Amino acid sequence: MSARLMQGNEAIAEGALVAGVRFFGGYPITPSTEIAESLAKMLPKVGGTFIQMEDEIASMGVVLGASLAGRKVLTASSGPGISLKQELIGYASAAEIPVVIVNVQRVGPSTGQPTAPSQGDVMQARWGTHGDHSIIVLSPWSVREAFEVTVRAVNYAERFRTPVILLTDEIVGHLRENVELPDKVKVYPRRAPKISRAEGYEPYTPDEDLVPNIANFGEGYHIHVTGLIHDETGFPSGSPKVTREAIKRMHEKISRAEDEIVDVHREFMDDAEVAVVSFGGTSRTAYEAVLNARKRGLKVGFIRLVTIFPFADKIIRELSKNLRGLLVADLNFGQIVNEVERVAECPVKLCAKYDMTIFEPEEIEKSIDELVAEVK
Repeated sequence: MSARLMQGNEAIAEGALVAGVRFFGGYPITPSTEIAESLAKMLPKVGGTFIQMEDEIASMGVVLGASLAGRKVLTASSGPGISLKQELIGYASAAEIPVVIVNVQRVGPSTGQPTAPSQGDVMQARWGTHGDHSIIVLSPWSVREAFEVTVRAVNYAERFRTPVILLTDEIVGHLRENVELPDKVKVYPRRAPKISRAEGYEPYTPDEDLVPNIANFGEGYHIHVTGLIHDETGFPSGSPKVTREAIKRMHEKISRAEDEIVDVHREFMDDAEVAVVSFGGTSRTAYEAVLNARKRGLKVGFIRLVTIFPFADKIIRELSKNLRGLLVADLNFGQIVNEVERVAECPVKLCAKYDMTIFEPEEIEKSIDELVAEVK
């Protein structure tokens, strides 16, 4: 272990490097710029490549090309840039290209408030690109966890051959903490074909876990990559049967592993009568609010979503059965609250903030008191 004073964005860069990322394509945008700046310095030292493209669309395209050629890749941006990347996020979903996209959220829509924190890109992360697609979305609440979750994001992208969105925010991105980073982490390698061309290799034939083992470009295999719905050869198909099976498989390769992917941090739930649900930087304030409420004798639990999508349906549903109410702290007009309401079996209250400032503990405490009074 080595202790260092580090910023959240810097920890993301460090985590990417340790996880094996060797290619970054991006375009600077507040408040994600430190990720690009850090990787611009570090990647050349380990034989990697950093390239600044002319815009966010090109940035997304170049990382997909590098991924197809065998590199583990990452790109980073904020709201407006993520909007521009959406078409190629969909392409990566359809073509099953491993890629990690970091979104350091800021206030929107449009240019919004470039230097102000927000968590308003939750639904964009899940449904920003068009069509029925599966995706994994993770969110850290500390500098140390920013490192750890980045490693996990890279591993998930490689294991499931899918885009993974690391949905952080300006709070965590610009937070500085003294952290100890592990010397070694578990790294998932790039999947490789199990059979040769002579044995009838087809790039999109799924393995037992429903994920295909697609060869990298330049390794002697014939590969066709397209955003069109395709069969196991990789070539487009107009068949309803192929379309149905392809879309179903892309969802099921992730849903089958939900118990492993879904990560929820819980505290004070054994005696909780109500609980606060939050994620990312807001969870730091929510945790203090819960501690303060418990000091006043209120039986309040704490639920933090590390995995945003796939959503923790089973966990929230089971926890809610023993609660009188749930309070969702949303640093937006109300987005994650919709997912909680969809599965909860108790009343759900929203504590929303969207004025470019972070929550104060007192604001969440006030909503806790209101919820307790409402569900008595």
